[in-house]
Amino acid sequence: MSPDAASPRPDDEHGARSLWQSLRGFVVAQLPLLLLVLAALAAAYVVLQPTPPKRLTLATGGAQGAYAEFGRRYADALRAHGIEVVLRETGGAADNLALLRDAASGVDAAFVQGGSSGKRPVDEPADDGVASLGSVFHEPVWLFYREDSAKRLLGGAALTNPAQLAGWRLNVGAPGSGVPPLMHRLFDAYRVDVDALRLSQLPLTPAVVELLDGRLDALVVASAPEAPMVQMLLLTPGIALFDFAQAEALSRRFPFMTPVVLPRGVVDLAADRPPADVRLVAPAASLLARDTLHPALVQLLVQTARQVHGDAGWFQHAGEFPKPEATEWPLATEAQRVYRGGTPWLQRYLPFWAANLIDRMWLVVVSVIAIALPLSRVLPPLVEFRIRSRVFRWYAQLRAVEDAVGSRPAAELLHRLDDIDRRVEHIAVPLSYADELYALRSHIQMVRRRLQSHDRGTANTGDAS
Repeated sequence: MSPDAASPRPDDEHGARSLWQSLRGFVVAQLPLLLLVLAALAAAYVVLQPTPPKRLTLATGGAQGAYAEFGRRYADALRAHGIEVVLRETGGAADNLALLRDAASGVDAAFVQGGSSGKRPVDEPADDGVASLGSVFHEPVWLFYREDSAKRLLGGAALTNPAQLAGWRLNVGAPGSGVPPLMHRLFDAYRVDVDALRLSQLPLTPAVVELLDGRLDALVVASAPEAPMVQMLLLTPGIALFDFAQAEALSRRFPFMTPVVLPRGVVDLAADRPPADVRLVAPAASLLARDTLHPALVQLLVQTARQVHGDAGWFQHAGEFPKPEATEWPLATEAQRVYRGGTPWLQRYLPFWAANLIDRMWLVVVSVIAIALPLSRVLPPLVEFRIRSRVFRWYAQLRAVEDAVGSRPAAELLHRLDDIDRRVEHIAVPLSYADELYALRSHIQMVRRRLQSHDRGTANTGDAS
């Protein structure tokens, strides 16, 4: 193979250079619009935060309570969406509410018992940085007592009124739970002399041990029936459950309470436990969150609540929970959207992160496109003017040379013309504008010929004279 065949040909180099110039011209024409679109999308991404955090801290309660059991179910459900749930064990509803109100606690969401806020229905919602994601389950007030204590302290009569608890060893829940303030409301309603009670505030597990060993006569727990300790006490011989015969009246006095019935035999049909319907009062437990929680996590928590609490139970029909009512806190905006519209249809076909990204960004993308389309018609003419100005600006200097013919020395004008010609040779324009560049170079040659013709005519006239 000859060296000439191996080396690139001049026309190939020229073609490559022309192609590069064309591509560069296209990029230059579209670059401002592209940068504008990217800047708008980046700003929208920062403002909307379409990608939620991958970690969520959920405050529950005692290890053997219903809050802890539901917390584990939430953690399992959210793990499938790539969200790690950190369960924080607490004393109960009061502690959970205090943690939510403290922005430095690190708690993002929590279960809180109805009535824990201390507000009345007519009160304005407190601006405490807490929002509701809905009420999620009934949390009945279970008053368990030893049957032998009733025989001993009541002379064989059954416990039918909280006022009969005078002199009883009664545990009303650990400090930080929602039970102590709730029971004090009930004591006030029944005109119970608290000083006549032998109250203790043990956590649930130690209190159950004390009750079974006979060192307590009764204990109160407010919990969903899924709590392991509640299930165990309902099946324990010698432990009776107090029947709130005035449950309906209590619900009228305390609107955060709902009268519910534990049906006969629902605990154990074969053993017929309980042997009769038991009337209870049940505050509605709410799922609360910081009002700064990422909207995507709010949406996902409400969807998870439907999955965890949506089935039929001892005190609820299928689909009854979660619901936006029966809560003392304002409902989060994103939660309202889920209750109105249900699960976004994109999540049926895409992973959560992708569906959320599209759901939160599609309106921005459409808006950017709507703005970019008119600009795409405005920017190219501006870029075209910029490219053509590389050629046209030399016509002013070429005209100046032509106008100076006859008034300035020809040698000086020819030198100036050569300088213009050299500069024009290095102008880079896309192929679509090459005709204008070649027209400029032909006009330079035309002025050169006129200048040379005028110079020869001037020289002939001088010789003749």
